[in-house]
Amino acid sequence: MKIAVLKESAAGERRVAATPETARKLVALGATVAVEAGAGAAADFADTEFAEAGATVGPRADVLAGASLVMAIQGPDPAGLPKGALVAASLNPYQARDRLQAYAAAGVDAFALEFVPRITRAQSMDILSSQANLAGYKAVIDAAHAYGRAFPMMMTAAGTVPAARVFVMGVGVAGLQAIATAKRLGAVVSATDVRLATKEQIISLGGKPIFIEDEETRAAETAGGYAKEMSDAYKAKQAALVSETIAKQDIVITTALIPGRPAPRLVTAEQVATMKAGSVIVDMSVVQGGNVEGSRADEAVVTPNGVTILGFSNYPSRMASTASSLFARNLLNFVQTFWDKETRALKLPEDDEIVKGALVVKGGAIIHPALQG
Repeated sequence: MKIAVLKESAAGERRVAATPETARKLVALGATVAVEAGAGAAADFADTEFAEAGATVGPRADVLAGASLVMAIQGPDPAGLPKGALVAASLNPYQARDRLQAYAAAGVDAFALEFVPRITRAQSMDILSSQANLAGYKAVIDAAHAYGRAFPMMMTAAGTVPAARVFVMGVGVAGLQAIATAKRLGAVVSATDVRLATKEQIISLGGKPIFIEDEETRAAETAGGYAKEMSDAYKAKQAALVSETIAKQDIVITTALIPGRPAPRLVTAEQVATMKAGSVIVDMSVVQGGNVEGSRADEAVVTPNGVTILGFSNYPSRMASTASSLFARNLLNFVQTFWDKETRALKLPEDDEIVKGALVVKGGAIIHPALQG
């Protein structure tokens, strides 16, 4: 079985779907691995390293010729993909339906890695967790750089420097890493989420939980572990709590996303206006509309009262080498899980929970239930 690894074409995408480490392990399984020339350059993986790992390196057309599995970070252009091949990538299925339809028309099957179910057996394939973990870390580092003041409390002969106050909104994987990173840097950290189940996690990382506790929050988590869309009444209560909290903060990091929907608005311009000059907000959800009023993708916005609002459209790509290593291992684990040693090829049982959860295009049609209609 031939596995093709493509160079990413999306603007600003610096990651690569395989590394020399994972290429070597794929070859050891009995696969033929072909890597598009320059695919790993932006992530500091040279073509020679892939060749030394046993992969062939060449132009896109040669890499795709005869490939049964095409691995990528973001969904590749359907043009040139071999009929009958399987694409495994982050496909953005809700927003990129046209691309899925193009795959179906081209006779290409597609496996959306972000749809891998959050079950114990599939944890090692979970790209959302591996990439969000790095994104949460990077968001705090970006905030610290923009803040321009010290994070930890410092007692000096010239006086005491107070610790920065950091407020994290949304306590998924990215939010938890943001809390942990801010604490390691010495900040005083508080956090909030619609899911009460995250309260103990916040405390365990040394943060102060700030919550609205009612019946709605007790049922605010989906079976897959994601946050649900909340009612207008809850949003009003949350806005009042945020208004009270945010004015005291030096840094606010928002991470809230709802799969398949625009990012919920958590911070208004009026709330931003209550923050001190020099404060920083990092809107990690800016690519899906943003949690913060006034945030703009890949721009540093400075408000009239001197608050800097940051929002990058691709946080993992800002740590391309590390992010690639984790993403590539997620893909390797997917291949190893479904690898048939006798045929030396992938075998995807239709009744398998992971396959049913993430296979979005098969046999010339979009088949996933969440994408019907």
